[in-house]
Amino acid sequence: MIEQTLVVIKPDGVQRCLAGRIIQRLEDVGLKIVGMKMVWVNKEFTRQHYKEHLEKHFYPGLEALLTVGPVIAIVIEGVNAIAQVRKMVGSTEPKSAAPGTIRGDFSHVTYEFADKKGVTLKNLIHASDSDKNAKIEIKLWFKKDELHAYKTVHDMHTIE
Repeated sequence: MIEQTLVVIKPDGVQRCLAGRIIQRLEDVGLKIVGMKMVWVNKEFTRQHYKEHLEKHFYPGLEALLTVGPVIAIVIEGVNAIAQVRKMVGSTEPKSAAPGTIRGDFSHVTYEFADKKGVTLKNLIHASDSDKNAKIEIKLWFKKDELHAYKTVHDMHTIE
């Protein structure tokens, strides 16, 4: 099944200059970028994106992290794109992320360390966790005319 999913490279990923390496990993497996932009989100937008987390203890720090610098928002398309991207991103807690995943290779902080230091867990990237949320998030981040349809070599070799 061809799906679309939202990926957001958070400010810590942008500031560490990892965007190109993250994007390359997504493209290397045959996933296709159909929309991409750099955005500096504000608190109101962050509240819309993470509305299910507003009452959780970690939300204030998450909001502070997402508004500290620009993010790169990407709509990725491909066969089972949601599950594929989630697998590639790795566990939410970097310490628990397997080697070979984005978080496993580029971050290592634990919930315990972040909580002890009173800082937000920096885990580089957001990826939609379900088809329902992917649709909601893509609509929030992108206008219809910002998404593009085109064929890649992967389309010709795996889908057709």
